[in-house]
Amino acid sequence: MSWEPIDVAAEQPYQVLIGSGVSTLLPQFLEGVERVAIIHPPSLASALPAITSGLDQQVTAIRVPEAEAGKTAEVLEGCWEALAGAGFTRSDAVLGLGGGATTDLAGFVAATWLRGVKYIALPTSLLAMVDAAVGGKTGINLSAGKNLVGAFHEPFTVLGDLDFLETLPPSELRSGLAEVLKCGFIADPAILDEFEADADGALEVGNPVQAKLIRRAVAVKAAVVSADLRERTSSGADIGREALNYGHTLAHAIERREHFQWRHGEAVAVGMVFAAELAHRLDLIDADLVARHRSVLKRVGLPTSYRSGASWIDLRKAMSLDKKSRGSSLRFVLLEGLARPAIQQNPAEGVLADAFLGLNES
Repeated sequence: MSWEPIDVAAEQPYQVLIGSGVSTLLPQFLEGVERVAIIHPPSLASALPAITSGLDQQVTAIRVPEAEAGKTAEVLEGCWEALAGAGFTRSDAVLGLGGGATTDLAGFVAATWLRGVKYIALPTSLLAMVDAAVGGKTGINLSAGKNLVGAFHEPFTVLGDLDFLETLPPSELRSGLAEVLKCGFIADPAILDEFEADADGALEVGNPVQAKLIRRAVAVKAAVVSADLRERTSSGADIGREALNYGHTLAHAIERREHFQWRHGEAVAVGMVFAAELAHRLDLIDADLVARHRSVLKRVGLPTSYRSGASWIDLRKAMSLDKKSRGSSLRFVLLEGLARPAIQQNPAEGVLADAFLGLNES
């Protein structure tokens, strides 16, 4: 079987391979490596025999907590100690096997061990395949906020094996589709068109429609990252990698408020609707595009409002701590039309509060 690669032409070019069974190619990407550490959550321990069966390398399996609980300084230190105990050198490799939180952590381990070693991502969730594992951002969380400590460290390759999606609960698939649809809003409207034409197919694992949407979303991220790996400061419509943050300013505040118990895609869905409501109040987009946000996200089964009892004041304060802020400036990625993202700095506080009210009115 062959897989058509998606090229990421960043500082250290690499390829993303998406398809059923693509994880069987792992041995060829570890040639010349003596040791490989596989960082994984407990739920994927049973997958290790199949992943390692064709490897000649000495394997060190490092089990870390599930989801965001694994992205802590304490867990990071434990990974470093495991590498030290196994005698890892700069010619060895780290593999991240799991969802986006695990690949974020594993990438940061690789970035910081001996100032950087080979890193391979083997994402097992839809969210990780289309977002976290592609792009070279790595990091951990602090109590003050998500991903506040991290580094850019590009993977040697990303192997997105669609077979892993068969093990995911429907809620995880829906969460991942939020990032897929985000790519449609910011760059590739065909994603939205194809989803609307066959939403059932998009939600069905193994359906060609779903596979096609995944590839289109990865292609969007690959193109953006190739042009702007390190997220240079954007201004107005001159926007680089920050476009990928669409919906994330409020989303990260919600995740923090919910103690990271909300799925990332759920928070991003709400964040995108908020961004659309805000853009409409700034006369950047019309009501039809706001309605389209709600429509496609509801068809996925994602939330489009946030009524948990959190006050706007608390969420506003949390947004000021977001890692995308520049000094005291609050920045939003908003749309000036479909597939036309732009940076808006410091919208009026009254407009922000009104947009939050609008978020919860429909």
